Amino acid sequence: MVTRNGIRVGLYVLVWLFSAVLLGLTATRLHYTLRLPPGDPLNNGNSFYDPIVAELLVTSVLAMFWSSFIIHVIHRSYDYGRISSFAGELVGLLGLFALYLVGAAIASTYWGNLFWCHQFWQCRILTVLVAFAWMCWVLVFALVFVSAMLAATNGAFLRPLHGQYDARDSFFQREPKRRRAWCF
Repeated sequence: MVTRNGIRVGLYVLVWLFSAVLLGLTATRLHYTLRLPPGDPLNNGNSFYDPIVAELLVTSVLAMFWSSFIIHVIHRSYDYGRISSFAGELVGLLGLFALYLVGAAIASTYWGNLFWCHQFWQCRILTVLVAFAWMCWVLVFALVFVSAMLAATNGAFLRPLHGQYDARDSFFQREPKRRRAWCF
């Protein structure tokens, strides 16, 4: 039987896998552009890098760390304070959403139509890079939607994101420390 947490973990695993592929593609592109051979026709053989490729590399690394952390929290049912609530999850997902949207949109602007040069492996790398950037964005969008709907229907934005709430053992139910007045 499929559970809500099982679907979310599955989506996070897909985000991790697609981000790992995107990390490899961006690393390949950076390796090529930073070590151009002297006779290469690209940029007259002068080494360079595309800033949007560096942004997608950083975004994919952040997505891998974030999805690993969330999978850990859901699977182990740990409470790490506000970061492990639905609101914390949505803040992290919305950050990844914005980063992937900007990266995929700018990469599509630069390399949206490279069919004229598919005989070169770098053009094929750029085409796949753009495709995986958009696929990561779609998965993060799906996770934002699923998590927001789950939190909204249960009224659990400030509750633990793993969905197993125990008031006796939760960070969220602790009473604030009452301080005594300094003169008493």
